[in-house]
Amino acid sequence: MPDNIPNVQLRAWRNEHRLTRVELANRINATPIGIKESLACDEERIRRWEAGEVRWPHSPYRIAITQLTGLQPEDLGFRPNRRGAGQLIEATSIIPMDALRAEADLYGTMELAQQLQASDVGTGTLEALAEAVDLLCRAYPVVSAATLRDRTQKRLAQVNGLLGGRITLAQHRELLVITGWLTALLGCVHYDLGEREEAETARRAAYEMGRQVGHGELMGWAHEMSAWFALVEGRYEDVVTSARMGQAVAGQSSAQVQLTLQEARGLARIGDRREADKALTRGADALAKLPLPGNPDHHFVFDHAKWVFYAATAYTWLEDNDRAEEHARETIQMHTRPDGTPIAPMRVADARIDLGIVHARRGNLDAAVEQGMAAFDIDRRSLIDLVQRAGDLDRLLRQRYSREILFEEFHERYVIAQKALSIGRPELLD
Repeated sequence: MPDNIPNVQLRAWRNEHRLTRVELANRINATPIGIKESLACDEERIRRWEAGEVRWPHSPYRIAITQLTGLQPEDLGFRPNRRGAGQLIEATSIIPMDALRAEADLYGTMELAQQLQASDVGTGTLEALAEAVDLLCRAYPVVSAATLRDRTQKRLAQVNGLLGGRITLAQHRELLVITGWLTALLGCVHYDLGEREEAETARRAAYEMGRQVGHGELMGWAHEMSAWFALVEGRYEDVVTSARMGQAVAGQSSAQVQLTLQEARGLARIGDRREADKALTRGADALAKLPLPGNPDHHFVFDHAKWVFYAATAYTWLEDNDRAEEHARETIQMHTRPDGTPIAPMRVADARIDLGIVHARRGNLDAAVEQGMAAFDIDRRSLIDLVQRAGDLDRLLRQRYSREILFEEFHERYVIAQKALSIGRPELLD
């Protein structure tokens, strides 16, 4: 992921006002200060602002931005330059692909193994368990769903045993929170594998644990899972309802941001462009109030690059092809290493489906199928989400290119994915 933090507030303002980068640049140049100072704002300058490459424009441009929008630069995501201000907070040295091994090593230490078998729970045990949960959540983007499901189930069984031991009320609460996060993670990987009933059972259990201890963010993520399930299953009104219910309890947290973006995607699915844009803007504003994440790869952490990813799909569903392409391409760029391998495979897969749909609408069958096939080739996948998104592309290709050989090739791969989901065999896509 790049060092620069995308300025999603500026991007959201531009999207809500339906301006291209060129149009925004021209309007900045046409402000009173723009005319007086002969400003030369252009598309590339706007791109650099939105990419976070420039965090604090020169004074005339800041004045022009305020004259144009009526907002202070800080309200549009700009921040005065400070040492390191343009950099992400440095995360731990563990990268996601190593997180599962690190979690196993943590459990393999003699001290923790002994503590887990004891009837008393010490502070060190709780801290180690919380660290283990974080590592499992960081493994989510890159570790196969089946592997992560099995590991999470094993850890839950071990942790649940501690709840029956001699513990204080404070320790009981902390263990319930730890168990709640593990259960929420388990629900996500169950759903990735198409195990709908198991996913819903885990989601409800995570919500109940959050409710028992008054943990708004955990409750919020349980609502977010409900919104996600509804989105995949085509219950778009339910997406909006669940997302708004979650926002009411999540507090100022990553859950609140993700719920707002899920609301935007639900609204996009029902074609409400005005409200979807508003939700995207609210999500950007809420994200700006959160501290920068130390581990943005954590499944229950919302980072700025994820906003761009969510916006790509929202604009694809709203049939705003130019904005969909812009956000999808930037999602792929932000989540791809120099050697071409994806940092966040599932985000890249969805972005490729978005690009495929845009290409198909524009009449470019070759590019559409190329992007769609590339999505199937990514190793870490949410099978149920991939089938749902690929189904959008498959239907569009069928409508426009049903007699073409390239469509048949994509459709055949799509049918294999459907079968893999229905019989719980994700390896069929490999």
